[in-house]
Amino acid sequence: MRSMKLNKKTTAVLAAGILVASAGGAYAYWTTTGSGDGAATNASSNGTVDLHAAFDDGLTPGAHETVTYTADNRGSSNLFVTAITPTITTSKAACLPAWFTIAPTTPRTTVGAGLSGVSVGTSVLYFVDSTTVNQDACQSAIVTVTLASS
Repeated sequence: MRSMKLNKKTTAVLAAGILVASAGGAYAYWTTTGSGDGAATNASSNGTVDLHAAFDDGLTPGAHETVTYTADNRGSSNLFVTAITPTITTSKAACLPAWFTIAPTTPRTTVGAGLSGVSVGTSVLYFVDSTTVNQDACQSAIVTVTLASS
């Protein structure tokens, strides 16, 4: 068997070839395909608005006051108020809520996310004057208008 001797030039060329071959391997890659999906549950509700009714003091039998409605939306999406239904209560049992009338209203107003004090309509509160019943029980009574919306 014959011994193989490498000279410096051959060794250098051989080493350079090995380095080039290894460097080429570092840039190699596999191609692939893929797929996937993701899911999240939507909110169970759009949220709610806080409604407020404001009207002047001093209502007397036979008089009326304009009631202004505003809404606050503390949520993160716009909410649409389509109808407001008011209910009357008083602070004195003998001052009958039936002596007052106020009609529902249909403002059809969008209350933007995070907004407060948005006007959503008006209505008129009437203190019906009775000619047959003494309404003195309503003197200094607090009349409350409670609101529900849809």
